[in-house]
Amino acid sequence: MRRDWILKAVPGLGAARSYRRSWLKADIVAGVALSAALVPAGMAYAEASGLPAVNGLYASVVPMIFYAIFGPSRVVIVGPDSSLAPMIAAAILPLAGRDPEQAVPMAGVLAILIGLFLIAGRVFKLGFVTGLLSRPIRVGYLNGIALAVTVSQLPRLLGISVSGDSLVERLASLADAVVSGGINPAALAVGAGSLAVIIAGRFLPWNVPSVLFAVAGSIAVVAALDLAGELPVVGSLPQGLPAPALGGIGVGDVLSLAGPAAGIALIAFADTSTLSKSLAARRGDRVNGNEEMGALGIANVATGMFGGFPVSGSSSRTPIVLDAGARTQLSAVVAALLVILFMVAVPGLTAFLPTATLAAVVIVAAASLVDVKTLFRLMGTSRTEALLLVVAFLGVAFVGVLEGIVVAIGLSLMAFVRRAWDPYRTELASVEGVPGFHDLDRHPEGQRVEGLVIVRFDAPLFFANGEVFADHVRSVVDGAPWPVNWVIIAAEPITDLDTTALDEVAQLDDELARGGTSLVFAELKGPIKDRLVRFGASARFTPDHFYPTIDAAVGAYKANAATA
Repeated sequence: MRRDWILKAVPGLGAARSYRRSWLKADIVAGVALSAALVPAGMAYAEASGLPAVNGLYASVVPMIFYAIFGPSRVVIVGPDSSLAPMIAAAILPLAGRDPEQAVPMAGVLAILIGLFLIAGRVFKLGFVTGLLSRPIRVGYLNGIALAVTVSQLPRLLGISVSGDSLVERLASLADAVVSGGINPAALAVGAGSLAVIIAGRFLPWNVPSVLFAVAGSIAVVAALDLAGELPVVGSLPQGLPAPALGGIGVGDVLSLAGPAAGIALIAFADTSTLSKSLAARRGDRVNGNEEMGALGIANVATGMFGGFPVSGSSSRTPIVLDAGARTQLSAVVAALLVILFMVAVPGLTAFLPTATLAAVVIVAAASLVDVKTLFRLMGTSRTEALLLVVAFLGVAFVGVLEGIVVAIGLSLMAFVRRAWDPYRTELASVEGVPGFHDLDRHPEGQRVEGLVIVRFDAPLFFANGEVFADHVRSVVDGAPWPVNWVIIAAEPITDLDTTALDEVAQLDDELARGGTSLVFAELKGPIKDRLVRFGASARFTPDHFYPTIDAAVGAYKANAATA
């Protein structure tokens, strides 16, 4: 029993126990392929987050090792991601005074806080919270992130500096620099060339590590033409392994980062959970969302402790190991070891790496977040969801990345409340030749039973819609072609009931009773009946008010009417 608990808590142990020698070659090959992408991507996302490039390598190595031990997915790769970079920058740079060196401990604390939020979510089984972000709102959020990331990297691509915190201010400053001729020709040439190489590699019929070619090519060009003094370069990385870098952090900094950490934790888990579940389904496996949340939390705490920054599941690097045939997380461990070897043995290789090339890497990654098809599809199927997508996009792009998260979550909650407050509701009737009772709006030929109306309300009853429910029943009764003796509530869709809604139902019952009309329920779920008892309504709604099916309720009414 204890062994089972340990294996569940540490999936890596179970994977090691069941490992097959035949998988080793594929995992090593996949790890080598992944390591080629980790170095440029890690450095690029670090700079996009406002941090030194070397911290991107720390954030690539440490969480992969910890996720390999604690992660439930066999192939998901965790690490820095383009969707998190602008949120990290927005959270830490104002506190760090836009000093990359001071931003490092801020980013570490941010990652630790995110990890603690996720671990707490694992303990309290909050894996369901990703439902707060509906697909249209997530698409709008990611499109906004793509725009924000691209605008943030254009100055690096052009070799210029811009001012301003908001997207509009940055665009205005960028336009001024371009108009005034401030573009660095060497940076632009190298950056544009890197973009061309990366994009071209994606259209070739075979898998080509185009990012690696772009990085190696730009380093060779800068070194051969002695351009290191003509355009910004990364420079040599410090030699050594990831190490703690949390000095100079006060309680005030921690409190200031707590709010952004909660929002980023939600986004990071949503992205990772979606990726993990989709890959598991493709492989015929299942991944528990709470276990995924805990593993991602541990990975974030670990990277924060050792000089890294917040990470999530990577939708750009995971396909690399999949395409290379990876079978287990050993591929991630192999890649991490190779990157560590690079940091220890040859950190000077980046001395001639242009920051314009790293900007090109980030811009291409951000472009993969863009999803216009969903907007056009929603415009033809659901204008409300299309509007939510657009508002989420505008919130992230023009109000602020962190503020945009709040906007996105708020919109999701508002959309839920709106649907629950104003759900579909109708009157039911029998249709000749078709069993059961059906929507009169869709079957106007339906036949009512004289003196009886059957009402359906497709939502839980709570404080916001109790009055809407009561008004719907009143309108059906008032519109009936004869005096109504019974109202049957087709209650199967009613999955919840609070005291405010119960008060509305009780008031409706009194109102109907004064007019000689009985209110009864069909197919009401057992837990809702139990709640009526707890709320003290059992004296009002006695057992003869409830029927197991609509047929049974209609039969009881007819029998009652026949003996009256």
